[in-house]
Amino acid sequence: MSYLISETTKEQRERIVAESLGNIDGACDGCAAGLAEMYRDYIDGRKELREINMEFRASYVSGEIDKQERRGCDGNMV
Repeated sequence: MSYLISETTKEQRERIVAESLGNIDGACDGCAAGLAEMYRDYIDGRKELREINMEFRASYVSGEIDKQERRGCDGNMV
């Protein structure tokens, strides 16, 4: 099965993300909602998974992730 945007439908991409992340609606630890939102550009067909993962890794390694807003499941700052 391909994961490329050009070879999947939006519904398939939603399923790919949901299956990859597991039950994001379960016990909330403040980051599950952010993970799901991180892949919104893939689901909507704007960026490939590889691009999103590379951007995340680059911001994590550079420390930029600490400067981003962090929100919990209730939408409040963490």
